[in-house]
Amino acid sequence: MKVLTLRDLNKVDSLRFSFAGAYDPRNGLERAVAPFLDALEKYANGCVPNFVKTSRKRKYSREAVWRALEERRNEYGAIIGLIRTENPNVSLVLNLGPVDEHSTLRASLSAQPLSFFDEVETCRGFEAAARAWASWYPSEYATAHSLADLELADAPAFGRDDETWKRDGFDKIYELFWLNIFGPKLVASVGRERMLSTPAHLVEELPNGSVLLVLWPTPAEFASEEARVVQARAHVHLRPDLDFDTVLRTLRERSAALVPVEPLFHPDIAPLLSRLPDEFAISERQRKIAELNAFRPPEPEEWMPVALPSDVASPERILESYGDLSEGLVAVLHTEVPSIMDETPESLTDLDFHFWKTHFPERYTRDVIEGHTIPALGVYLGDVLVRRLGGTWVLREKMDESQVRVGKRVWLPFLRARRYMQSRQSLLEFSLTQYFKEAERYRP
Repeated sequence: MKVLTLRDLNKVDSLRFSFAGAYDPRNGLERAVAPFLDALEKYANGCVPNFVKTSRKRKYSREAVWRALEERRNEYGAIIGLIRTENPNVSLVLNLGPVDEHSTLRASLSAQPLSFFDEVETCRGFEAAARAWASWYPSEYATAHSLADLELADAPAFGRDDETWKRDGFDKIYELFWLNIFGPKLVASVGRERMLSTPAHLVEELPNGSVLLVLWPTPAEFASEEARVVQARAHVHLRPDLDFDTVLRTLRERSAALVPVEPLFHPDIAPLLSRLPDEFAISERQRKIAELNAFRPPEPEEWMPVALPSDVASPERILESYGDLSEGLVAVLHTEVPSIMDETPESLTDLDFHFWKTHFPERYTRDVIEGHTIPALGVYLGDVLVRRLGGTWVLREKMDESQVRVGKRVWLPFLRARRYMQSRQSLLEFSLTQYFKEAERYRP
């Protein structure tokens, strides 16, 4: 069974909970972590993991957690992963900092899909868990909210450079989210009376002086107009220096950025473009889909109406050298692109995606690309045209002039490969996927 990663949890929007609180290390890591797990199991039962992950994977149990902590313990503390592979899918990272006078337990929980939290009772359970965690581990600041909206808000930096936000931390209330925990220092900076009078779904003072603030009943409704108005009013209440209309306008813009966009990609490259959006942050995805909808690659020009005659004395020698080039490409890429061994249209799309995803033209020197990748790719592309479209090689001593005849046209795979490998953008503008599709139209 696959162990989920944060990358897996980036496919649709998630609930992201970020927490950092002080813990007492004097009685050992087991006792330090036990209250956290108690609250997780008792209240947030939909998020209870079924695996513990370190260098190996174990079924979830308290004993498995203790063993994982021991395995990972060093002078810097211990970091372990807790995974749930059922609905909702959960990735929870527990990070216990080094044992000193400022020992900190950090928890980062991602639960997908966000729609799992559209029931009030489910959310009450999560609120109870957060209440217990904040009561047991005094925290400066913690939140639970839509991952996509957190990204749009630039949390936790909120527009500050890394040095500034790491130095200053949460020195004021930069944003409000669905669930918020404010430590005594932040409460004092606002004023306890003002904090407790915030217009919100739930405002609760905790025994250690922290305040739990929940803006509306469920996080899944965060992008609605009603939720945005509540968010703006509460934020301006706590930050009277802010303008309500400006805050609300910004929140509405964030909601608009997350409205689903229907994919309407160019049909010749839809198999490739449909794979790209998931590679962007979830907050950027709809904008990227809109951009890709508008993208129109140039029509392929790497062809001729009449073939140059073959000028090779030994076609077998040329084809043998081509075979060596193609086999070399397969040997290098077969692990990352298994379908390359099949020489199909799908393998061309897989290559397109691999080269784009890995920024291949920018990662390797031009000597490597010109001397090895382009010739091998030209051979491979030509062989796919031969094998899948009934094409015929028309060989030339000068490799770049070699052609593949398909129907009434002759195609120049080496020229296509050269244009293709110029940049990351050229991988889309001169894709192998589109080139095959165009050649397919001329198949006899």
